[in-house]
Amino acid sequence: MTDNLTPESGENADRPAGAAPAPQMPPSREPNWERAVLERVALAAVREQRAARRWRIFFRFAFLFVLALIAFALFDVPGEKVAAVAGRHTALVRIDGEIASDKNANAEDIATSLRRAFEDSDTAGVVLQINSPGGSPVQAGMINREIRRLRSKYPSIPLYVVVGDMCASGGYYIAAAADKIYVDRASIVGSIGVLMDGFGFTGLMDKLGIQRRLHTSGANKGFFDPFSPETAAMNEHAQVMLDAIHRQFIDAVREGRGKRLRETPDLFSGLFWTGEKSVELGLADGFGDTGYVARDVIKAPRVVDYTVKESISDRIARKFGTAFGAAAVHALAGARVSLR
Repeated sequence: MTDNLTPESGENADRPAGAAPAPQMPPSREPNWERAVLERVALAAVREQRAARRWRIFFRFAFLFVLALIAFALFDVPGEKVAAVAGRHTALVRIDGEIASDKNANAEDIATSLRRAFEDSDTAGVVLQINSPGGSPVQAGMINREIRRLRSKYPSIPLYVVVGDMCASGGYYIAAAADKIYVDRASIVGSIGVLMDGFGFTGLMDKLGIQRRLHTSGANKGFFDPFSPETAAMNEHAQVMLDAIHRQFIDAVREGRGKRLRETPDLFSGLFWTGEKSVELGLADGFGDTGYVARDVIKAPRVVDYTVKESISDRIARKFGTAFGAAAVHALAGARVSLR
């Protein structure tokens, strides 16, 4: 008798009769699972290579940037170098903008420019061209003293100030040291005073329910903190300081201008005047620009600019170094004194 049973394949071939069927193969055991795994591994490797390539490109650019900074520092021509000049001429030094240690109009650069101008044997006279609203009393005082020192050392070389749009406060502190001051009739001149500016947030903090927690070692260490209320002792101390600096300013103006000043009750009050009025008050001597002074006063019409030009490397250092430090100091101090 012939057996008509259908042969069974695989594991089911030897399965006893009545036994449960074998479970189906999971997806990972499907015939193409090896290919799927390889594809996933390959894609992960590609992603990793792309990320590594991006980081390599980033570090290469960063390295090139650092090299460029080093190159600027080593090979950039410093601003204080002035090309050799032959022949008699008028030396020009410019003061533009706010007078501060972290600005272009800082005492170190201005003093360097003035020294080079006076030291040149062909310099017939120096014109200090000022267009400034003022700034640091320390920086202005340093420049004032350097001008007087150079005038004493080189008595045959006159120094004249020519005012642009404005010569106020710290700018005038500097100008007072000159032999003569020339203005435009519409220039703004004067503002012989001192101020201390800052902000106070105590009222706003009270409204918002914010409490200031300030711990100091020293009874007066928290003076001028913008988040703490003012006190009578604090205001009195500030006024004493401002009056002392104001007195220094007044003394410098009187020493520089001498009997030319026509003192009035408002002269040292912080008011400012037009160039025309400043001549009447003895704050200035006459009207004229740089060309006029060089041509008709110094009698040396050729003008050579000795102003220190900030190099690229100096600009980068000032931008990311000194400026950051000055901002931090201002933030910590809460208030700053200025002539402007």
